[in-house]
Amino acid sequence: MPRVWALTVLCTIGAIAVLAADAPLPRTFVYSPKGLAGVRAKLAAGDARLQPALARLKKDADKALKAKPESVVNKDAVPPSGDKHDYMSLAPYYWPDPNKPDGLPYINKDGQFNPERKTVPDSNVMQRTARNVDTLALAYYFTANEAYAEHAALLLRTWFLDPATKMNPNLNFAQAIKGSKDGRGAGIIDSIHLIRVVDAAGLLAGSNAWTAQDQSGLAAWFAAFADWLVTSKNGRDEAKNTNNHGVWYDAQLCAYALFAGNEDLARKTIEAAKLGRIDAQIKADGSMPRELARTRSWHYTLFNLEALFALAAIGDRVGIDLWNYRGPGGGSIRKALDFVAPYADPEKKWPYQQLEESSEYTLAPFLRNAALIYGEGRYEELRAKLKLEDAEARRDGLVPGRP
Repeated sequence: MPRVWALTVLCTIGAIAVLAADAPLPRTFVYSPKGLAGVRAKLAAGDARLQPALARLKKDADKALKAKPESVVNKDAVPPSGDKHDYMSLAPYYWPDPNKPDGLPYINKDGQFNPERKTVPDSNVMQRTARNVDTLALAYYFTANEAYAEHAALLLRTWFLDPATKMNPNLNFAQAIKGSKDGRGAGIIDSIHLIRVVDAAGLLAGSNAWTAQDQSGLAAWFAAFADWLVTSKNGRDEAKNTNNHGVWYDAQLCAYALFAGNEDLARKTIEAAKLGRIDAQIKADGSMPRELARTRSWHYTLFNLEALFALAAIGDRVGIDLWNYRGPGGGSIRKALDFVAPYADPEKKWPYQQLEESSEYTLAPFLRNAALIYGEGRYEELRAKLKLEDAEARRDGLVPGRP
């Protein structure tokens, strides 16, 4: 170990030790509060096994420190409302109709990305902001380095709080289809990355950089957004969706409602998800037919499983166990996991349509979390079959609870 790097780790552990003493559990919703606190305590005790993952996180956070604050108003396109504070995006799988002179209205080609989507940058910018905030907040929580918290706070204020740059709390114009729709319920999938934001705010709570005013302002923003999800036409449409969109809608609504203090709404939504999402979407063998029917079936099966894991983790915060729930039809989250888990073996090929090559490595965090949740070593054994070159440096070793 190079001397400079060793000194950095020792200093970091010293800072963590100060934070760990009698510190309250972080207020997170998908990330496990007890799991995060446990990892921080292990780091404070000098657990060498976690050092590669911590080093990777710090490297990512140092890169995020260089990210400039970004805003929804910094786009050339103007939403139909005339207000650039409104988020807008284009549907990714819609293309010009070759049988129409002007190509309108656009037609669906499932699984085939239209690069034109990139001409409206809000989707990429919001995702990038959420990812950077998540990385910085985690690095702050584990290292007590205020520089990370300060930059995370700046990014959050720019996107959500500053009157000149903030996003309006709606997705009225998300995933528009040219010649057909200015926005649609399916566009609510764009904001799943904001779940990272409400968890990040909980990790920043001990920092001087994140003030009570910041916290109340962000809570008000998400309260308004949760209300929009429930009352708007786009929100009501997405709530009725019966594939991964519906589960992600529930996960978002519950995370944002809890963050804003509306536990009743979160509890009601999670209870309804037992029959409405788990039983309705997962068969007794663990398959999810709506996802298997897609042209990118591997991607969407794991994408829906990620949403189910997120919703189950949020359920833990209100005392509702979705992890072990089994529907009348025999479906369960664990069954869905066990349906895909064997494909950790590189010799076992995914038998359904997948336009792009399957990426088996994406099973790694699911299997690690399952080993913790269900207490079964076989999930770690399956994970070992993935032969990950950076297995010890993966972030899932630090952040139990999120695939």
